[in-house]
Amino acid sequence: MSEQMPNQFEEEEKAARKAKLIALAEELNSGQERFPFPGVNPESYAKLKASDEQFPGYVTPIDELIKRFEKEGCKVVFGNDKESGNVFILPSGSDDVERDSLFPRHLDTSANINETIRQLILANKE
Repeated sequence: MSEQMPNQFEEEEKAARKAKLIALAEELNSGQERFPFPGVNPESYAKLKASDEQFPGYVTPIDELIKRFEKEGCKVVFGNDKESGNVFILPSGSDDVERDSLFPRHLDTSANINETIRQLILANKE
């Protein structure tokens, strides 16, 4: 029974993190707002660049995607099932989650950005 307690606690923590992530994304998504692009954190950039080279043509190349984000700004969208907690960042002019998305955890928090977006990025890293 002692093994069930930590598992139950972990499950409750996981559910609370997901609920926080969904609430932040809803707040950012509700107005269909466009936000300035904060950039990609260096660690994520290196991984995304390596993925581009390993799987060319699978998604929009990261360098091209960054140019679009810088030009268009970004928006927060949900995946098919909002309750799953799948949240994506897209260029404002795109609805193509499959090819043009980043996860919030990929974004840079060192820039001067909207505080709710910063919280979303940090919640997605937990």
